[in-house]
Amino acid sequence: MTLLAAAGNGKALWYATRGTGVVALLLLTAALVLGVLSSARWRAPKLPRFVVGTLHRNLSLLAIAFVAVHVVTAVADHFAPIGFRDGIVPFLSPYRPVWLGLGTVAFDLLLALVVTSLLRARLGIRLWRAVHWLAYASWPVALLHSLGTGSDARFGWMGLIGFGSCVAVVLAIAFRLARSAAPVGRRLAAAGAAIAVPLALVAWYQTGPARRGWAARAGTPSVLLRRGTSLGANATATARSLPASSFASTLSGRLSQTGPDLNGLVRINIVAAVRGRIGGRLRITLWGQPSEDGGVALTSSDVAFGADGTTLAYVGRVVGLEGNRVDAQVANADGKKVDLSADLQLNRATGAVSGVLRGEAA
Repeated sequence: MTLLAAAGNGKALWYATRGTGVVALLLLTAALVLGVLSSARWRAPKLPRFVVGTLHRNLSLLAIAFVAVHVVTAVADHFAPIGFRDGIVPFLSPYRPVWLGLGTVAFDLLLALVVTSLLRARLGIRLWRAVHWLAYASWPVALLHSLGTGSDARFGWMGLIGFGSCVAVVLAIAFRLARSAAPVGRRLAAAGAAIAVPLALVAWYQTGPARRGWAARAGTPSVLLRRGTSLGANATATARSLPASSFASTLSGRLSQTGPDLNGLVRINIVAAVRGRIGGRLRITLWGQPSEDGGVALTSSDVAFGADGTTLAYVGRVVGLEGNRVDAQVANADGKKVDLSADLQLNRATGAVSGVLRGEAA
């Protein structure tokens, strides 16, 4: 098992996680709205009623597929300490445990909907309907997860998506209540709750995710917050690049290996914290053919180094791989190049990685 593997493209995984999460929220919103309208026996002009039900079901299945991809890419990215267990068991992750846990709860509710739908004939209509209505709870839980955990929560477009989804659901509920034969008192109470909940959500959003410092309050590990914040109140003076001098720092982290895939390639990924005069976060991903001696014949690579006290990350590739030594060339958006050399010590039993990272301006 010689060295590392770097997740194919860290940026691609990062964007895939964000994109699939947003699309899944929109699909869940559409499925919920159609479900509420269908219960009110609504249908579009010139369309049979079964079309609305079929569209509702297909949107739900598509949403579940996007949620599954969202979970897989979040785990595969390795930047945040999120494992597959965190995608099934809520509130155990060291990364934003409450808000990530809400996403897990939403996923579990959707899984329960799929399983009970497959077993509908054996469970009976009453139990299936109860679980089906419970699955509607996945939408508000997923919305809280998106705003509490999502990296885009502070951006206006994400707020527009979140609160636009709320408006769509409230309008669907209003339509359903207008057609309901329930007593007026019950309908007014339901309408009041439908209005009060979004207002409470807006108030929470304005005092929480929309404010600076939410990442720390939400439970982001300090090692992920250090980058760009090590200068504290003087963060505006953060340097864009590393100083033009050599350095040697210690590193410690984890190694994971997956594969071989259908092409016979294994992927080795190392994520490590760097400490010393130059600190930060290092990620190395390697793809290659496994060799008979337990190593890997490198075919492609990806390296990213985010140094404390700088605003521009260094990205590049591996240029040398010998034993447990990895040499890489990286550069930031300003074109500043740095040669990195990592001498690693690997614990194959636990996946722990330690060693020394040296850097020098190219």
